[in-house]
Amino acid sequence: MTPLSFVSIITRLARWKFPDGIDGVVGIAAGGVVPAALVARQLCLELKIITLNYRDEANQTRFIAPKLLSEVPDLGVWRRVLLVDDVYVSGQSWNVARAQLPRSVEVLPFVLKGNVDFALIREVEGCVHWPWQAN
Repeated sequence: MTPLSFVSIITRLARWKFPDGIDGVVGIAAGGVVPAALVARQLCLELKIITLNYRDEANQTRFIAPKLLSEVPDLGVWRRVLLVDDVYVSGQSWNVARAQLPRSVEVLPFVLKGNVDFALIREVEGCVHWPWQAN
């Protein structure tokens, strides 16, 4: 497991070129809450949360597919949002969360770690230990 420092994450976020015209940030709980809060703070935008569960504390799959555990947040007048999670491996959680949000809203992805274009950290292989996680 690779530890990542809080300072390195916020430094990278400060340099990241986010798309223009974002109305708000939706975080995928549980793992995406802190990343989404950091992004919302960086962009000075409101934050809403959608809660899914797919894996247990040992990172083993708990359900066949990610399961919605909360109400879907009301996005109001938001027309362009960032949907934020901590990692993107298979994309299952992100895609289930996206499917819950209105089709009329443009939903752009952003994750802290993954081997995808919209990931802040692409060079770290395997699991990471986020600075906000308990040891």
